[in-house]
This record gives sequence, C-alpha cells and structure tokens, in this order.
Amino acid sequence: MNRINYQKKMEEVLAELQKTGEVPRLLLHSCCAPCSSRCLEVLSEHFLITDYYYNPNITEEEEYRKRAEELQRLIGAMPLPHAVTYAEGPFEPEAFFRAAEGLEEEPEGGRRCEACFRLRLFEAARFAAEAGIPYLTTSLTISPLKDAQLLNTIGEEAAERFGITWLPSDFKKKDGYRRSVALSEEYGLYRQNYCGCIFSKRRDCVIVRN
Repeated sequence: MNRINYQKKMEEVLAELQKTGEVPRLLLHSCCAPCSSRCLEVLSEHFLITDYYYNPNITEEEEYRKRAEELQRLIGAMPLPHAVTYAEGPFEPEAFFRAAEGLEEEPEGGRRCEACFRLRLFEAARFAAEAGIPYLTTSLTISPLKDAQLLNTIGEEAAERFGITWLPSDFKKKDGYRRSVALSEEYGLYRQNYCGCIFSKRRDCVIVRN
C-alpha cells in the first residue's frame, strides 16, 4: 500500500492559506500539552485555534485533570501569532470502556487503539461542526508510535460525517517530535509515560512518551 505523505499535504494547505491571507478557524484535538506544543507552534501562524481536550481514554480523573491543566498553562504561556481558545469535553471514561469492550487484550497500537482514535476524533468533529469551526486536526500524529495513516483516515471520515474539512498532518515529520520534546523542557511540561488508558498503564508501556 502506498503511504501518503500527510506532512506534505498539510504544507500545501498552509501555503494556499498564506497566499490568500485567509486565517480560518480550526479545532485542534489535543491529547496533552507536550504533543500540542509543536502543533500550536505550526498551526497558530495560519489559523484561529480552538484547542479541544477530549480524551476519555484517560480513565483516572486525577491524571485527566493534570493533563488538562498543563494544556491550559501551555496555551497561556506560549507566544503565538494568533490567540488560542481552550475548550474541554466531558470526563467520560465510560465512553472509552464501551469502545474498548472485547478489545481489552489487544496489543498497543492494535484494534483497541483504533477504536479509541475513532471515539475521540468523531467527538471532536461533532464539537467543531456544532461550534461552526470549519477545520479539524489532531495532535496525535506527532507521536512516533502512532500511525499517521490510520489517524488521517479516521479524521477524514469524521470530518466528512459532520460536514467539515480535515487538515491532514503528520506532525512528527521534520523533527516535529524532537521539537515537542524541546518545547516541553522549555515550558517545564509534565510528560506522562503512558497514553492514558489503564491497559497501557497496566502493561507498563512507558515508551509512549507523548
């Protein structure tokens, strides 16, 4: 199967926006502050961003709130070309457990993760459509361990379902992940060592440092 260069596709969209001078609204689905840092740095030059924190896979409320607070702190601290608005979805781990039912023993990166991505991105698309925000993308593609092809495919499906435009991305490209690590250090961000769900934590998947 041919792999699509989603980084290049995003750059083409950004170049066209720069040419026209248009600065549209975009919903950035954010998983956490460290991953969002580089995404905000890139996207805020071209969009008016609503940074949407919706992650029911984070099933421990203390951890959920800690990541939400760090994202809000980052948004307030970064000197960005255009203002960024923070929005937060409900804390509803029960939605994740429903999506993961029967997939509890799947390996990391398997069908359970796909169901999780689908849950979060479809909810983000619904939120964007209801808020009148025409563009949608996610910070998830910055992780070296997350499949950008899969994420973009799901994102495109979600955007089409709700009548908005998916902004393709692969933020890990061009040292994007390295830049997110540097920004995390610069702003003293809390960097978790698992994706958030109890399955990844139980299996000590400490390699997922997003």
